[in-house]
Amino acid sequence: MNCDHSRIKEACGVFGIYTSSEEQAANSIYYGLSSLQHRGQESCGIVVNDDGIFQSYKDTGLVNDVFTPQILAKLGEGNMAVGHVRYGTTGGNDRSNAQPIVVNHIKGRMALAHNGNIVNCEQLRRELELEGSIFSTTSDTEVISYIITKERLKAPSIEQAVNQAMRRVKGAYSLVIMSPSKLIAVRDAHGFRPLCYGKTEDGRYVVASESCALDAVSAKFIRDIRPGEIVVFDQDGARSITDHCGEADGSLCVFEYIYFARPDSVIDGCSVHNARMRAGAFLALEHPVQADVVIGVPDSGLDAAVGYAKQAGIPYEIGFIKNKYIGRTFIQPGQKSREDKVKIKLNPIADVVRGKRIVMIDDSIVRGTTSRQIVSLLRDAGATEVHMRISAPPFLNPCYYGTDIDSRDHLIAAHHTVEETAAIIGVDTLGYLPDGDLPVLVNREGQTCEQAGLCHACFCGHYPTAVPEHTEKDRFEAKLSDKPAKPRSRNRE
Repeated sequence: MNCDHSRIKEACGVFGIYTSSEEQAANSIYYGLSSLQHRGQESCGIVVNDDGIFQSYKDTGLVNDVFTPQILAKLGEGNMAVGHVRYGTTGGNDRSNAQPIVVNHIKGRMALAHNGNIVNCEQLRRELELEGSIFSTTSDTEVISYIITKERLKAPSIEQAVNQAMRRVKGAYSLVIMSPSKLIAVRDAHGFRPLCYGKTEDGRYVVASESCALDAVSAKFIRDIRPGEIVVFDQDGARSITDHCGEADGSLCVFEYIYFARPDSVIDGCSVHNARMRAGAFLALEHPVQADVVIGVPDSGLDAAVGYAKQAGIPYEIGFIKNKYIGRTFIQPGQKSREDKVKIKLNPIADVVRGKRIVMIDDSIVRGTTSRQIVSLLRDAGATEVHMRISAPPFLNPCYYGTDIDSRDHLIAAHHTVEETAAIIGVDTLGYLPDGDLPVLVNREGQTCEQAGLCHACFCGHYPTAVPEHTEKDRFEAKLSDKPAKPRSRNRE
Protein backbone atom coordinates (compact mmCIF):
# COMPACT_ATOMS: atom_id res chain seq x y z
CA MET A 1 0.00 0.00 0.00
CA ASN A 2 1.48 3.30 -1.07
CA CYS A 3 0.31 5.60 1.68
CA ASP A 4 1.25 9.01 2.90
CA HIS A 5 1.45 8.17 6.58
CA SER A 6 1.51 11.81 7.63
CA ARG A 7 -2.27 11.80 7.98
CA ILE A 8 -4.97 9.29 8.78
CA LYS A 9 -6.81 8.36 5.60
CA GLU A 10 -10.53 8.15 5.23
CA ALA A 11 -12.55 5.00 5.24
CA CYS A 12 -14.71 4.06 2.23
CA GLY A 13 -18.32 5.10 1.66
CA VAL A 14 -21.23 2.97 0.39
CA PHE A 15 -24.59 4.01 -1.01
CA GLY A 16 -27.58 2.14 -2.39
CA ILE A 17 -31.10 2.86 -3.57
CA TYR A 18 -34.17 0.69 -4.17
CA THR A 19 -37.30 1.88 -5.96
CA SER A 20 -40.44 0.16 -7.15
CA SER A 21 -40.21 1.69 -10.62
CA GLU A 22 -37.48 2.51 -13.10
CA GLU A 23 -35.79 5.88 -12.87
CA GLN A 24 -32.41 7.52 -13.43
CA ALA A 25 -31.07 5.79 -10.33
CA ALA A 26 -27.47 6.64 -11.24
CA ASN A 27 -28.20 10.33 -10.66
CA SER A 28 -29.34 9.63 -7.10
CA ILE A 29 -26.24 7.52 -6.47
CA TYR A 30 -24.11 10.37 -7.83
CA TYR A 31 -25.59 12.81 -5.32
CA GLY A 32 -25.17 10.32 -2.48
CA LEU A 33 -21.55 9.56 -3.35
CA SER A 34 -20.77 13.27 -3.64
CA SER A 35 -21.95 13.63 -0.03
CA LEU A 36 -19.66 10.76 0.96
CA GLN A 37 -16.65 12.03 -0.99
CA HIS A 38 -14.84 12.84 2.27
CA ARG A 39 -14.66 9.09 2.99
CA GLY A 40 -12.58 8.29 -0.08
CA GLN A 41 -11.02 10.14 -3.00
CA GLU A 42 -9.05 7.41 -4.76
CA SER A 43 -11.79 5.84 -6.88
CA CYS A 44 -15.54 5.51 -7.23
CA GLY A 45 -18.11 3.42 -9.02
CA ILE A 46 -21.82 2.93 -9.74
CA VAL A 47 -23.80 -0.16 -10.78
CA VAL A 48 -27.39 0.21 -12.03
CA ASN A 49 -29.86 -2.68 -12.13
CA ASP A 50 -32.38 -2.58 -14.97
CA ASP A 51 -34.63 -5.61 -14.39
CA GLY A 52 -31.65 -7.89 -13.82
CA ILE A 53 -29.34 -6.25 -16.38
CA PHE A 54 -26.38 -4.60 -14.63
CA GLN A 55 -24.72 -1.54 -16.12
CA SER A 56 -21.58 -0.40 -14.33
CA TYR A 57 -18.84 2.17 -14.49
CA LYS A 58 -15.94 2.80 -12.14
CA ASP A 59 -12.59 4.54 -12.29
CA THR A 60 -9.95 6.29 -10.23
CA GLY A 61 -10.64 9.88 -9.28
CA LEU A 62 -13.30 12.02 -7.63
CA VAL A 63 -17.02 11.49 -8.19
CA ASN A 64 -17.44 14.75 -10.10
CA ASP A 65 -14.54 13.89 -12.42
CA VAL A 66 -15.39 10.25 -13.04
CA PHE A 67 -19.14 10.61 -13.60
CA THR A 68 -19.80 13.07 -16.34
CA PRO A 69 -23.40 13.67 -17.52
CA GLN A 70 -22.64 11.49 -20.55
CA ILE A 71 -21.48 8.54 -18.44
CA LEU A 72 -24.44 8.85 -16.08
CA ALA A 73 -26.77 8.80 -19.08
CA LYS A 74 -25.10 5.65 -20.44
CA LEU A 75 -25.78 3.85 -17.16
CA GLY A 76 -29.43 4.14 -18.08
CA GLU A 77 -32.55 3.64 -16.03
CA GLY A 78 -33.19 1.07 -13.34
CA ASN A 79 -35.04 0.47 -10.09
CA MET A 80 -31.91 -0.26 -8.08
CA ALA A 81 -28.33 0.94 -7.88
CA VAL A 82 -25.26 0.78 -5.63
CA GLY A 83 -22.28 3.09 -5.41
CA HIS A 84 -18.93 3.35 -3.68
CA VAL A 85 -16.15 5.83 -2.95
CA ARG A 86 -12.83 4.31 -1.99
CA TYR A 87 -9.79 4.96 0.01
CA GLY A 88 -7.93 1.67 -0.10
CA THR A 89 -6.45 0.11 3.03
CA THR A 90 -6.17 -3.25 1.28
CA GLY A 91 -5.10 -3.44 -2.35
CA GLY A 92 -3.50 -0.86 -4.59
CA ASN A 93 -4.97 2.33 -5.92
CA ASP A 94 -5.89 1.36 -9.46
CA ARG A 95 -9.06 0.89 -11.47
CA SER A 96 -9.18 -2.87 -10.89
CA ASN A 97 -9.68 -2.34 -7.15
CA ALA A 98 -12.45 0.22 -7.59
CA GLN A 99 -15.87 -0.81 -6.35
CA PRO A 100 -18.64 -1.96 -6.52
CA ILE A 101 -17.57 -5.46 -7.54
CA VAL A 102 -19.87 -7.25 -9.98
CA VAL A 103 -20.05 -11.05 -9.86
CA ASN A 104 -21.67 -13.36 -12.42
CA HIS A 105 -22.51 -16.84 -11.16
CA ILE A 106 -24.73 -19.76 -12.09
CA LYS A 107 -27.69 -18.38 -10.11
CA GLY A 108 -27.49 -14.84 -11.40
CA ARG A 109 -25.57 -11.63 -10.71
CA MET A 110 -24.48 -9.67 -7.67
CA ALA A 111 -22.97 -6.24 -7.08
CA LEU A 112 -21.23 -5.53 -3.78
CA ALA A 113 -19.82 -2.39 -2.13
CA HIS A 114 -17.80 -2.63 1.09
CA ASN A 115 -16.54 -0.33 3.81
CA GLY A 116 -14.16 -1.89 6.32
CA ASN A 117 -11.36 -4.43 6.49
CA ILE A 118 -11.45 -8.21 6.93
CA VAL A 119 -9.03 -9.56 9.54
CA ASN A 120 -9.09 -13.16 8.25
CA CYS A 121 -8.88 -12.08 4.60
CA GLU A 122 -5.56 -13.78 3.89
CA GLN A 123 -6.73 -17.08 5.36
CA LEU A 124 -9.95 -17.02 3.34
CA ARG A 125 -8.15 -15.99 0.17
CA ARG A 126 -5.63 -18.84 0.45
CA GLU A 127 -8.45 -21.32 1.01
CA LEU A 128 -10.25 -20.05 -2.07
CA GLU A 129 -7.09 -20.02 -4.19
CA LEU A 130 -6.30 -23.61 -3.24
CA GLU A 131 -9.80 -24.54 -4.39
CA GLY A 132 -9.07 -22.98 -7.78
CA SER A 133 -10.57 -19.51 -7.36
CA ILE A 134 -8.97 -16.84 -9.54
CA PHE A 135 -8.89 -13.28 -8.26
CA SER A 136 -8.82 -10.24 -10.50
CA THR A 137 -8.19 -7.70 -7.71
CA THR A 138 -6.11 -7.46 -4.55
CA SER A 139 -9.00 -6.15 -2.46
CA ASP A 140 -10.56 -8.00 0.47
CA THR A 141 -13.95 -7.04 -0.99
CA GLU A 142 -13.46 -9.65 -3.70
CA VAL A 143 -12.88 -12.26 -1.00
CA ILE A 144 -16.22 -11.35 0.57
CA SER A 145 -17.92 -11.64 -2.81
CA TYR A 146 -16.46 -15.14 -3.33
CA ILE A 147 -17.62 -16.32 0.09
CA ILE A 148 -21.15 -15.02 -0.50
CA THR A 149 -21.23 -16.56 -3.98
CA LYS A 150 -20.15 -19.97 -2.64
CA GLU A 151 -22.93 -19.83 -0.08
CA ARG A 152 -25.41 -18.65 -2.74
CA LEU A 153 -24.85 -21.84 -4.73
CA LYS A 154 -26.25 -23.78 -1.76
CA ALA A 155 -28.74 -21.29 -0.34
CA PRO A 156 -32.31 -20.66 -1.60
CA SER A 157 -31.91 -16.85 -1.47
CA ILE A 158 -29.24 -14.16 -1.56
CA GLU A 159 -30.04 -13.02 1.99
CA GLN A 160 -29.61 -16.54 3.34
CA ALA A 161 -26.29 -16.77 1.52
CA VAL A 162 -25.18 -13.52 3.16
CA ASN A 163 -26.36 -14.85 6.52
CA GLN A 164 -24.17 -17.93 6.14
CA ALA A 165 -21.20 -15.95 4.83
CA MET A 166 -21.22 -13.80 7.97
CA ARG A 167 -20.21 -16.89 9.96
CA ARG A 168 -16.95 -17.06 8.01
CA VAL A 169 -16.02 -13.41 7.39
CA LYS A 170 -14.39 -11.77 10.41
CA GLY A 171 -13.61 -8.12 10.93
CA ALA A 172 -15.17 -4.85 9.84
CA TYR A 173 -17.72 -4.73 7.04
CA SER A 174 -20.62 -2.52 6.17
CA LEU A 175 -22.00 -3.86 2.89
CA VAL A 176 -24.53 -2.87 0.29
CA ILE A 177 -25.35 -5.85 -1.93
CA MET A 178 -27.55 -5.87 -5.01
CA SER A 179 -29.06 -8.96 -6.62
CA PRO A 180 -31.34 -8.89 -9.68
CA SER A 181 -34.37 -8.32 -7.43
CA LYS A 182 -33.15 -7.21 -3.98
CA LEU A 183 -31.03 -4.60 -2.25
CA ILE A 184 -29.38 -5.79 0.98
CA ALA A 185 -27.65 -3.80 3.73
CA VAL A 186 -25.32 -5.65 6.10
CA ARG A 187 -23.32 -4.57 9.13
CA ASP A 188 -20.82 -6.79 10.95
CA ALA A 189 -21.65 -8.05 14.44
CA HIS A 190 -19.31 -5.51 16.08
CA GLY A 191 -20.66 -2.58 14.09
CA PHE A 192 -17.17 -1.21 13.41
CA ARG A 193 -18.32 1.01 10.53
CA PRO A 194 -21.56 3.00 10.30
CA LEU A 195 -24.53 2.17 8.07
CA CYS A 196 -28.06 3.56 8.04
CA TYR A 197 -31.13 3.73 5.85
CA GLY A 198 -33.94 6.11 5.07
CA LYS A 199 -36.91 6.58 2.78
CA THR A 200 -38.04 9.33 0.42
CA GLU A 201 -41.55 10.69 0.19
CA ASP A 202 -42.09 8.84 -3.08
CA GLY A 203 -41.18 5.51 -1.47
CA ARG A 204 -37.51 5.01 -2.44
CA TYR A 205 -35.36 3.20 0.13
CA VAL A 206 -31.85 4.58 0.54
CA VAL A 207 -28.86 2.99 2.31
CA ALA A 208 -25.75 5.01 3.15
CA SER A 209 -22.60 5.01 5.24
CA GLU A 210 -23.68 8.30 6.81
CA SER A 211 -26.95 10.11 7.33
CA CYS A 212 -25.64 13.21 5.52
CA ALA A 213 -25.90 11.25 2.25
CA LEU A 214 -29.60 10.60 2.90
CA ASP A 215 -30.12 14.34 3.06
CA ALA A 216 -28.55 14.70 -0.38
CA VAL A 217 -31.40 12.73 -1.99
CA SER A 218 -34.17 14.08 0.30
CA ALA A 219 -34.54 10.79 2.16
CA LYS A 220 -35.83 10.84 5.72
CA PHE A 221 -33.58 9.01 8.15
CA ILE A 222 -35.28 5.90 9.53
CA ARG A 223 -32.58 4.24 11.62
CA ASP A 224 -29.07 2.83 11.80
CA ILE A 225 -28.50 -0.74 10.71
CA ARG A 226 -27.86 -2.68 13.94
CA PRO A 227 -24.53 -4.49 14.42
CA GLY A 228 -24.96 -7.96 12.95
CA GLU A 229 -28.18 -7.06 11.13
CA ILE A 230 -29.19 -7.83 7.54
CA VAL A 231 -31.88 -5.58 6.06
CA VAL A 232 -33.51 -6.70 2.81
CA PHE A 233 -35.29 -4.26 0.49
CA ASP A 234 -37.55 -5.66 -2.23
CA GLN A 235 -41.03 -5.30 -3.69
CA ASP A 236 -42.52 -6.17 -0.28
CA GLY A 237 -40.70 -3.33 1.50
CA ALA A 238 -37.99 -3.67 4.16
CA ARG A 239 -37.45 -6.65 6.43
CA SER A 240 -34.78 -7.49 8.96
CA ILE A 241 -32.72 -10.62 9.71
CA THR A 242 -31.19 -10.48 13.17
CA ASP A 243 -29.51 -13.89 13.53
CA HIS A 244 -26.10 -12.28 14.16
CA CYS A 245 -27.27 -9.42 16.35
CA GLY A 246 -25.84 -9.70 19.85
CA GLU A 247 -23.07 -12.10 18.83
CA ALA A 248 -20.45 -9.52 19.81
CA ASP A 249 -20.19 -6.34 21.83
CA GLY A 250 -20.67 -3.12 19.88
CA SER A 251 -17.36 -1.64 18.74
CA LEU A 252 -18.00 1.35 16.50
CA CYS A 253 -14.70 2.97 15.53
CA VAL A 254 -14.45 6.06 17.74
CA PHE A 255 -12.49 7.79 15.00
CA GLU A 256 -15.72 8.04 13.02
CA TYR A 257 -16.70 10.76 15.48
CA ILE A 258 -13.25 12.32 15.68
CA TYR A 259 -12.38 12.46 11.99
CA PHE A 260 -13.95 10.14 9.39
CA ALA A 261 -17.59 11.24 9.37
CA ARG A 262 -18.99 14.57 8.26
CA PRO A 263 -20.10 16.86 11.11
CA ASP A 264 -23.69 16.95 9.85
CA SER A 265 -24.05 13.17 10.19
CA VAL A 266 -25.65 11.33 13.08
CA ILE A 267 -24.14 7.90 13.84
CA ASP A 268 -25.78 5.43 16.20
CA GLY A 269 -27.88 8.23 17.64
CA CYS A 270 -25.03 10.66 18.29
CA SER A 271 -24.37 13.88 16.36
CA VAL A 272 -20.83 13.97 14.98
CA HIS A 273 -20.74 17.76 15.38
CA ASN A 274 -21.72 17.53 19.05
CA ALA A 275 -19.18 14.76 19.65
CA ARG A 276 -16.37 16.96 18.33
CA MET A 277 -17.60 19.94 20.32
CA ARG A 278 -17.50 17.82 23.48
CA ALA A 279 -14.00 16.61 22.59
CA GLY A 280 -12.84 20.21 22.37
CA ALA A 281 -14.51 21.14 25.66
CA PHE A 282 -12.85 18.27 27.50
CA LEU A 283 -9.52 19.18 25.93
CA ALA A 284 -9.89 22.64 27.45
CA LEU A 285 -10.57 21.11 30.86
CA GLU A 286 -7.68 18.63 30.61
CA HIS A 287 -5.12 20.95 29.02
CA PRO A 288 -5.84 24.62 29.83
CA VAL A 289 -3.43 27.28 28.64
CA GLN A 290 -3.16 31.07 28.54
CA ALA A 291 -3.73 32.12 24.95
CA ASP A 292 -5.20 34.85 22.76
CA VAL A 293 -7.07 32.85 20.13
CA VAL A 294 -8.22 29.30 19.32
CA ILE A 295 -8.07 28.00 15.73
CA GLY A 296 -8.81 24.63 14.16
CA VAL A 297 -7.06 22.75 11.38
CA PRO A 298 -9.62 22.24 8.59
CA ASP A 299 -11.83 20.39 8.41
CA SER A 300 -12.18 17.96 11.31
CA GLY A 301 -10.41 20.22 13.79
CA LEU A 302 -12.91 23.07 13.42
CA ASP A 303 -15.79 21.77 15.55
CA ALA A 304 -13.42 20.72 18.34
CA ALA A 305 -11.81 24.17 18.22
CA VAL A 306 -15.19 25.82 18.77
CA GLY A 307 -15.81 23.50 21.71
CA TYR A 308 -12.41 24.33 23.20
CA ALA A 309 -12.92 28.08 22.77
CA LYS A 310 -16.34 28.05 24.42
CA GLN A 311 -15.13 26.03 27.38
CA ALA A 312 -11.91 28.02 27.84
CA GLY A 313 -13.44 31.44 27.24
CA ILE A 314 -10.85 32.21 24.56
CA PRO A 315 -11.97 33.80 21.27
CA TYR A 316 -12.36 31.44 18.33
CA GLU A 317 -11.10 32.55 14.93
CA ILE A 318 -10.74 31.04 11.48
CA GLY A 319 -6.98 30.64 11.34
CA PHE A 320 -6.49 28.72 8.08
CA ILE A 321 -7.92 28.88 4.61
CA LYS A 322 -8.10 25.45 2.99
CA ASN A 323 -7.81 25.00 -0.74
CA LYS A 324 -10.45 22.35 -1.40
CA TYR A 325 -9.48 21.95 -5.04
CA ILE A 326 -6.22 20.12 -4.46
CA GLY A 327 -6.70 16.38 -4.62
CA ARG A 328 -4.51 13.57 -3.37
CA THR A 329 -2.90 13.08 -6.76
CA PHE A 330 -1.97 16.71 -7.27
CA ILE A 331 1.72 15.84 -7.33
CA GLN A 332 3.75 12.72 -6.83
CA PRO A 333 4.74 11.54 -3.33
CA GLY A 334 8.03 12.52 -1.80
CA GLN A 335 9.01 14.50 1.25
CA LYS A 336 9.59 17.78 -0.56
CA SER A 337 6.36 17.29 -2.52
CA ARG A 338 4.37 16.66 0.66
CA GLU A 339 5.76 19.83 2.21
CA ASP A 340 4.85 21.88 -0.84
CA LYS A 341 1.41 20.29 -0.93
CA VAL A 342 0.71 21.35 2.67
CA LYS A 343 1.56 24.95 1.74
CA ILE A 344 -0.80 24.81 -1.22
CA LYS A 345 -3.66 23.21 0.70
CA LEU A 346 -3.44 25.36 3.86
CA ASN A 347 -2.62 29.01 4.30
CA PRO A 348 -2.80 30.87 7.62
CA ILE A 349 -4.64 34.18 7.93
CA ALA A 350 -1.78 36.37 9.05
CA ASP A 351 -3.95 39.04 10.69
CA VAL A 352 -5.49 36.38 12.95
CA VAL A 353 -2.23 34.81 14.17
CA ARG A 354 0.36 37.60 13.99
CA GLY A 355 1.65 38.49 17.46
CA LYS A 356 -0.81 36.05 19.08
CA ARG A 357 -0.58 33.10 21.43
CA ILE A 358 -2.37 30.38 19.46
CA VAL A 359 -4.20 27.26 20.56
CA MET A 360 -4.35 25.03 17.48
CA ILE A 361 -6.78 22.09 17.49
CA ASP A 362 -6.31 19.07 15.23
CA ASP A 363 -7.81 15.59 15.13
CA SER A 364 -4.64 13.49 15.31
CA ILE A 365 -0.89 13.22 14.93
CA VAL A 366 0.44 10.25 12.97
CA ARG A 367 4.11 10.62 12.19
CA GLY A 368 4.27 14.35 12.91
CA THR A 369 5.57 15.64 9.60
CA THR A 370 2.37 17.37 8.53
CA SER A 371 1.85 18.81 12.02
CA ARG A 372 5.38 20.20 11.96
CA GLN A 373 4.74 21.87 8.63
CA ILE A 374 1.46 23.40 9.80
CA VAL A 375 3.13 24.76 12.94
CA SER A 376 5.88 26.22 10.79
CA LEU A 377 3.26 28.04 8.71
CA LEU A 378 1.89 29.64 11.89
CA ARG A 379 5.37 30.65 13.07
CA ASP A 380 6.15 32.20 9.68
CA ALA A 381 2.87 34.12 9.87
CA GLY A 382 3.97 35.68 13.16
CA ALA A 383 2.47 33.52 15.91
CA THR A 384 4.39 34.09 19.16
CA GLU A 385 3.28 30.81 20.80
CA VAL A 386 1.64 27.67 19.41
CA HIS A 387 -0.11 25.30 21.79
CA MET A 388 -1.37 22.19 20.02
CA ARG A 389 -4.34 20.22 21.30
CA ILE A 390 -5.40 16.90 19.75
CA SER A 391 -9.03 15.71 19.93
CA ALA A 392 -7.90 12.07 20.08
CA PRO A 393 -5.50 10.09 22.27
CA PRO A 394 -2.01 9.25 20.94
CA PHE A 395 -1.93 6.61 18.20
CA LEU A 396 0.09 3.72 19.59
CA ASN A 397 -1.09 0.62 17.73
CA PRO A 398 -2.04 -0.60 14.26
CA CYS A 399 -5.66 -0.78 13.12
CA TYR A 400 -7.06 -3.89 11.42
CA TYR A 401 -10.57 -2.58 10.77
CA GLY A 402 -10.28 -0.13 7.89
CA THR A 403 -7.90 2.65 8.93
CA ASP A 404 -4.52 2.72 7.21
CA ILE A 405 -2.45 2.43 10.39
CA ASP A 406 -0.89 -0.95 9.59
CA SER A 407 2.12 -0.82 11.93
CA ARG A 408 3.73 1.12 14.77
CA ASP A 409 6.63 2.15 12.53
CA HIS A 410 5.15 5.49 11.44
CA LEU A 411 3.50 6.43 14.74
CA ILE A 412 5.44 9.20 16.43
CA ALA A 413 3.65 8.69 19.77
CA ALA A 414 4.77 5.05 19.86
CA HIS A 415 8.41 6.12 19.96
CA HIS A 416 8.42 9.50 21.71
CA THR A 417 7.01 11.07 24.86
CA VAL A 418 4.55 13.93 24.67
CA GLU A 419 7.34 16.38 25.46
CA GLU A 420 9.60 14.89 22.79
CA THR A 421 6.81 14.99 20.24
CA ALA A 422 6.11 18.64 21.08
CA ALA A 423 9.76 19.47 20.45
CA ILE A 424 9.81 17.55 17.16
CA ILE A 425 6.77 19.31 15.72
CA GLY A 426 7.83 22.68 17.14
CA VAL A 427 4.98 23.60 19.52
CA ASP A 428 5.26 25.21 22.92
CA THR A 429 2.93 22.66 24.53
CA LEU A 430 1.06 19.58 23.35
CA GLY A 431 -2.00 17.91 24.85
CA TYR A 432 -4.04 14.88 23.78
CA LEU A 433 -7.58 13.90 24.70
CA PRO A 434 -7.18 11.16 27.33
CA ASP A 435 -8.34 7.70 26.30
CA GLY A 436 -10.67 7.60 29.32
CA ASP A 437 -12.52 10.67 28.04
CA LEU A 438 -13.57 9.07 24.74
CA PRO A 439 -17.02 7.94 26.01
CA VAL A 440 -17.93 11.60 26.65
CA LEU A 441 -17.98 12.09 22.89
CA VAL A 442 -21.15 9.98 22.73
CA ASN A 443 -22.60 11.24 26.02
CA ARG A 444 -21.50 8.18 28.00
CA GLU A 445 -19.67 9.80 30.89
CA GLY A 446 -18.65 7.37 33.58
CA GLN A 447 -18.46 4.42 31.16
CA THR A 448 -15.52 2.67 29.58
CA CYS A 449 -15.16 2.62 25.78
CA GLU A 450 -16.26 -1.00 25.82
CA GLN A 451 -19.38 -0.14 27.81
CA ALA A 452 -20.06 2.74 25.42
CA GLY A 453 -19.76 0.42 22.41
CA LEU A 454 -16.63 2.06 20.99
CA CYS A 455 -13.49 0.54 19.49
CA HIS A 456 -10.32 2.35 20.64
CA ALA A 457 -7.80 -0.38 19.93
CA CYS A 458 -5.47 1.96 18.01
CA PHE A 459 -5.05 3.92 21.24
CA CYS A 460 -5.08 1.18 23.89
CA GLY A 461 -4.05 -2.02 22.07
CA HIS A 462 -7.09 -4.05 23.22
CA TYR A 463 -8.70 -5.46 20.07
CA PRO A 464 -12.33 -6.58 19.90
CA THR A 465 -11.40 -9.47 17.57
CA ALA A 466 -8.50 -11.81 17.07
CA VAL A 467 -5.90 -10.03 14.97
CA PRO A 468 -3.91 -11.55 12.14
CA GLU A 469 -0.44 -12.75 13.07
CA HIS A 470 0.78 -11.63 9.66
CA THR A 471 -0.75 -10.01 6.62
CA GLU A 472 0.28 -10.11 3.00
CA LYS A 473 -1.96 -7.32 1.78
CA ASP A 474 0.28 -6.35 -1.07
CA ARG A 475 1.88 -9.62 -2.11
CA PHE A 476 0.75 -9.07 -5.72
CA GLU A 477 1.91 -5.45 -5.76
CA ALA A 478 5.41 -5.89 -4.36
CA LYS A 479 8.55 -6.38 -6.46
CA LEU A 480 10.20 -9.79 -6.28
CA SER A 481 13.27 -8.14 -4.77
CA ASP A 482 11.16 -6.66 -1.95
CA LYS A 483 9.67 -9.99 -0.88
CA PRO A 484 11.30 -12.01 1.91
CA ALA A 485 13.37 -14.87 0.63
CA LYS A 486 11.94 -18.33 1.08
CA PRO A 487 14.11 -20.79 3.00
CA ARG A 488 16.03 -23.11 0.67
CA SER A 489 15.21 -26.77 1.04
CA ARG A 490 18.04 -29.27 1.54
CA ASN A 491 18.63 -31.88 -1.12
CA ARG A 492 18.80 -35.39 0.25
CA GLU A 493 22.01 -37.17 -0.49
